[in-house]
This record gives sequence, C-alpha cells and structure tokens, in this order.
Amino acid sequence: MVKEVVLLPLAVGEELVIRKNTIGSGGKRLCVVTGTHGDELEGQYVLWRLNQLLAEHPEHLHGTVELYPALNPLGISTMTRGIPLCDLDMNRTFPGNENGSMSEFLAARLVGDLAGADACIDIHASNIFLREIPQVRINVNTAPRLVPMARQLNMDFIWIHAAATVLESTLAHSLNALDTPTLVVEMGVGMRLTREYGDQLLQGILSLMASMELWSGPMEPVREPIISHDRAVSFVNASCPGIFLPAAEHAVQVERGQELGAVVDPLTGEVRERLKSPASGLLFTLREYPVVYEGSLIARILGGKA
Repeated sequence: MVKEVVLLPLAVGEELVIRKNTIGSGGKRLCVVTGTHGDELEGQYVLWRLNQLLAEHPEHLHGTVELYPALNPLGISTMTRGIPLCDLDMNRTFPGNENGSMSEFLAARLVGDLAGADACIDIHASNIFLREIPQVRINVNTAPRLVPMARQLNMDFIWIHAAATVLESTLAHSLNALDTPTLVVEMGVGMRLTREYGDQLLQGILSLMASMELWSGPMEPVREPIISHDRAVSFVNASCPGIFLPAAEHAVQVERGQELGAVVDPLTGEVRERLKSPASGLLFTLREYPVVYEGSLIARILGGKA
C-alpha cells in the first residue's frame, strides 16, 4: 500500500511528496530507504526489484517491509545532490525539527516514521566522481550490533569508521541513536545504475530478511565480506590539476608501487603526474570523473602492507 509520509505545498500549486510502499503487515518490520541524495540512483533499481519479488511471492513474506524510494524527490527530479530549494545536503539535517525550516521538518517527519523498525537499510551510491565496490559503512560505536547484520547483506566490504569521522547529522546516526539498527550501503557511481551491484544487494536483503524470520523464500548464498577499520585504508590524491587517465581496473588487487593512472595536460601534451599505489591490496575506490585538481581523491586501497 502506497502512503504519503510527508506532503508540503510549494509555489505555483506544486507539492513536495515523500511516499513509501508498505508490503505485508504485522510481525517484524524492515525499512529500505534511498534517494537522500538526488544524484545517487543505484537504490532505485534495488527497490524496483525488491518490490517485484515481494509482489510475486507474498507467501514467503512473514512481516512488514516498507520501501522509501525517494527521500529527496525534488533532488531526484532535478538531478541535484541536495534539496534544490535551499541547496542543502539532506543527510546533514537529521534528526530534524518539526518547528524548524522545511528541510528540518522533512527530516523530523522521516525519522519519526522510520524509528522503531527492527532494521533499516539506507542505500547510497557514490557521487559522479568516484566508483565504489558494494560496501557497508558502520560507526565503530555501533559495530558490535551492526556487523553481524551487515555480514548478511552480500557486500564485498564492511568499512568500520572511527567515531570522529561519522557525522551525527546523518539519517543512519540519528536512527541508530534511537535504537533503530541502520546499515548504510554505498556502491556504484553517481547518476548511474549498476545492475550487477543492485542484484547483489537484493540477495543480501533477502538474506537479512531470512535471518530476521521475515522471509522463507529461495535465495542465493551470500559472500563473506572483508571487514576493515579506517587504519587499513590507504588514500591516493592528485598533487596537480589535469585529466586523470586510469591505468588499473576498479575492484582488483593491486601491488605497492603499481601505477593506478596518470594526470595529463591536454594543452601541452605532458604527463604531469603518475599515481602509484602506496600499498598492496584491494582497489575499492577509483576516480570515475576525469577532471581533477590538486587534492582530488583518486583511489582508496584496502589492506595489505605499505
């Protein structure tokens, strides 16, 4: 059943409407949300496929699944990351305030609607600049509770962040603070759909549902993820502006000293910089957008010896 979570009047007779689709009733409750950033579309495919599967096999569902495909519908319709009316990152406004600005009001209503679920999955993509392997990102303070759940999601990687690097104004942090276990998934690239990643996560959602006794239907075995803390991740940044030309494939093992790509100058024809891996390990983030500036993130490598 499709329901309106928030409806706000806008100028010229328009409305801002956030909807959810509730499937099943009673029992445990799983919420799957996406579309917080309007340029992150990977979750749209996942929710479409999950909707289809649950509609085709209602006999295997033993509880309630709530699907929120567009927390920031204006951002999605205008292809902008934030809320276009105020150019604000929605994932920096939680838990919100019903007596505050429009964005704070939206955030408060969403938190109120999601709070109390037995689990929540918050699906993100990367931005248009970087491509990410399927991963779950978790605050170290919530790791003991969330890592066992994250292992069910069929992701390649669980990245446990130090508490100081996790923003308290995110939806996931706000819901976890309210004792609603929330997993943040990040995968793919901005403004694109990567079907193989979406299908991978779909199987993981079914696995998590089965562990919660929400699903009794067929599903595929899930992969065992790599689990790592911040200290195991190496970063590669450009030291000069130019055009980045990758020399390594995304999501492969690289060796220390291996060339990841070059920053070139189309005006003079010179190679301004050759970027090499500082460690051996998995290349789990790689620059997608070719224009770079000094300090632009090029790659992240997981694990191995420096």
